[in-house]
Amino acid sequence: MRWALVKVCLAVTTMVVVAFAVPLGLVIKEMARDRAFSNAEREAAVVVPALSITTDRDQLERVVASAGSDDGMAVHIPASAGRAAVDLGRQRAADPDIAAVRRLGRVSTAEVPGGSALLQPVALGLGTAVIEVYVPESEVSNGVGTAWAVLAAVGVALVVGSLAVADRLGVRMVQPARRLVEGAHELGEGRLGARVPEEGPNELRLAAVAFNAMADQVVQLLANERELAADLSHRLRTPLTVLRLNAASLGDSPAAEQTRTAVAQLEREVDAVIRTAREAKPQTTALGPGAGCDAAEVVRERMAFWSALAEDEGRKVRTAGVDRPVRIPVARTDLAAALDALLGNVFRHTPEGTAFAVDVHNGEDAVIVLVSDAGPGIPDPETAMARGRGSGAAGSTGLGLDIVRRLAESTGGDVRIGSSVLGGTEIRVWIQLGGREPVRRGHRGAVRRRRRTALGHS
Repeated sequence: MRWALVKVCLAVTTMVVVAFAVPLGLVIKEMARDRAFSNAEREAAVVVPALSITTDRDQLERVVASAGSDDGMAVHIPASAGRAAVDLGRQRAADPDIAAVRRLGRVSTAEVPGGSALLQPVALGLGTAVIEVYVPESEVSNGVGTAWAVLAAVGVALVVGSLAVADRLGVRMVQPARRLVEGAHELGEGRLGARVPEEGPNELRLAAVAFNAMADQVVQLLANERELAADLSHRLRTPLTVLRLNAASLGDSPAAEQTRTAVAQLEREVDAVIRTAREAKPQTTALGPGAGCDAAEVVRERMAFWSALAEDEGRKVRTAGVDRPVRIPVARTDLAAALDALLGNVFRHTPEGTAFAVDVHNGEDAVIVLVSDAGPGIPDPETAMARGRGSGAAGSTGLGLDIVRRLAESTGGDVRIGSSVLGGTEIRVWIQLGGREPVRRGHRGAVRRRRRTALGHS
């Protein structure tokens, strides 16, 4: 916008300067020419009274000399009865031009080498004399070059001044728009305190006011959502307490111990939800150096938790890639919740006895966690990834895969659903290492294609 305004101002100012400077320059040139010939006419007028009195050569030479134009003036007196023609001074005009002036009886000009000649007729008793005054080209153009230089300097100054003014106006318009863009980016990145100064042109000021009002509304909506999540989670405490008391009376069997462990884990998760929801500000910054967790350790821990249930249902379980540490920039509790969601889906949506596996692949720039099973598969992966739709079965909310997706996208990765080597579903969780570039919802397809290309070359 700024450079467009400068370009428009440059074009308009240049056209205005040209429209006025060119005609003015031509007028100055014509005025200089008129001034030169007016001076020549005044010089010729000095000789006219002398011609009216006498045609004596000596006297006319003194008159021409007194006029100060002895080299630039000539007098041509025609011949008369008993008297030869008299020509004083240096003749520059051609004889036909002089004869034409005598015949027409009016002032005329003629082009001569080095300039022009003013030919003024003077009627005498013996005929028409012609006074020739030489006007050199330097006198005709005297002062024209200086005047044109001044006009050019004024034009350049006007153009430069208009560009400076346009640039200042452009800055005044662009800076508020740029601040509005920066504020939108900050708000989109989760910095809810981003606000825009309400200044600049009226339209941009109104846009800033609307943006700040929208940001305040977003903060209020998020606060209400956190309060609602905290309240709903708090309501789970009472049934959890009942479950914990009942689990304590189940005895010392493996199933009872597993039930008590699950209830304790559920209580911890509910407490974590309440604490997170009660925070004044959401977590929007990347994890610092050394933060995160060991993915291999978390996978081993969660597989140990689910192995008891897998044994009861006769499921074959396999893990790979967890024999050495695998650091990822994800909180331990978040990865555990994602794994529980994926493994819980395996138990919930596949028949008993269906085998499943968890593989961890550690690459240079990413870690891939594969959860695959030998079940019937997912016929519509896009619908399964849509938040809140679920599979349509009883007890399915559709939030499990969304939890996994948000965890992957928080690192710049993504989630893909495909067919596994076991014959069922394979969920590939791509966790990006290093630089963090959160993936936008509207660009998941492009990111998936990029990931697919990278896997095809690995």
